[in-house]
Amino acid sequence: MNNKKRLKILFLLKKKYGFKKKTELIFSSPFECLISVLLSAQAKDKIVNKVTKNLFSLASTPLEMILLGEKKIKKIIKKLGLFRKKTKNIIRISEILVEKYNGSIPNNRKELESFPGVGRKTANVILNIIFKKNKIAVDTHVYRVCNRTFFANGKNVREVEKLLLQFVPEYFQKYVHSWFLFHGKEVCKARNMQCEKCILYHLCEHNY
Repeated sequence: MNNKKRLKILFLLKKKYGFKKKTELIFSSPFECLISVLLSAQAKDKIVNKVTKNLFSLASTPLEMILLGEKKIKKIIKKLGLFRKKTKNIIRISEILVEKYNGSIPNNRKELESFPGVGRKTANVILNIIFKKNKIAVDTHVYRVCNRTFFANGKNVREVEKLLLQFVPEYFQKYVHSWFLFHGKEVCKARNMQCEKCILYHLCEHNY
């Protein structure tokens, strides 16, 4: 795919999804954002939002999360996959934030990735959403759409991320993750692709 096509795709996605909404997760602070993203691994955002509504009503800061305790957190988030491991990670992250960062979320990748359960994708999401940095998180939806359309054809998520940073103009880099994410969830699904409804169909190289 050439850069002219890529630019057309970006403008179409911008027109459809806009600049305002970056995630379907509901949160009201950087800490809540971090916990929501952590809980969203292998779970649907709608279920995560139901769980975090209850969780954050009881504990919305690292200290409150520690005081809430592992047993109560586990009970609240048990509907989510890997809830036992996620509970331990939440407690440990909260402890680190209180002990080392005075309760604030660090704004660099190295420190974020030092937290248990926080990998490159989660760190990129936090840096992008909370700190407005030009970081592009590549999850399963982004990876699928990029490869299927040939927008950024890579063998792994790191390769796709590198290509996106190369192909996507800086102006769009804060938003391209959410655009491909929403498009992958709503149209370019893993199964039952809705090509007849796709605004990118005439630009997509999937059938070539």
